[in-house]
Amino acid sequence: MLIVTAVAAEAAAVQAGVETSGTDPATVVVAPVGVGPAAAAAGTARLLTLAEAAGTPYRAVISAGIAGGFPGRAAVGATVLGARTIAADLGAESPDGFLPVDQLGFGSNLIEADPALLKALTAARPTAIVGDILTLATVTGTNQTAATLQARHPLAVAEAMEGYGVACAALLAGVPFIELRTISNPIGPRDRAAWRLREAFSALSEAAAAACG
Repeated sequence: MLIVTAVAAEAAAVQAGVETSGTDPATVVVAPVGVGPAAAAAGTARLLTLAEAAGTPYRAVISAGIAGGFPGRAAVGATVLGARTIAADLGAESPDGFLPVDQLGFGSNLIEADPALLKALTAARPTAIVGDILTLATVTGTNQTAATLQARHPLAVAEAMEGYGVACAALLAGVPFIELRTISNPIGPRDRAAWRLREAFSALSEAAAAACG
């Protein structure tokens, strides 16, 4: 299994969980691949290609890390599982509002999680909140943007910056994919004082242990 994160701190939290899960560490690779959908796609694609070329392809890819949670949908400290990963800002503006890329006829901005992975992780982490996870190249920092995203995506529970990129790489490689996040802050005005990184990293370790156990 390949578990990719954006940064080293997330990878360390995931690795800590893997090591306490009782899983053979040789069967799980944890790697930071960079911040944002482009870096995540490129880094994940590289790892998948190298494994396939070596004759040891991965059986699944998990995009893991911390995320912002939509107030009233996913509280700080919660674990969320993405039933769908959505590139929320991939599209075009118009006088009538935002047009997602699928409405423009250029593919899809939505990738569904592998059903078997979603079922397995939901069973392993029954307290996890299941919903859509949005991928944004720009983190939300105002109440107005948060409200717009909530209205546009009524099933969204969280936002992060890498999931869709990882999902695209996994889809092209034919490898099952799912996104797993723990909530470090509410989505809305940028307020570092409201972030709870320690709680989110601790929850990430627990979620990784459950996913690998």
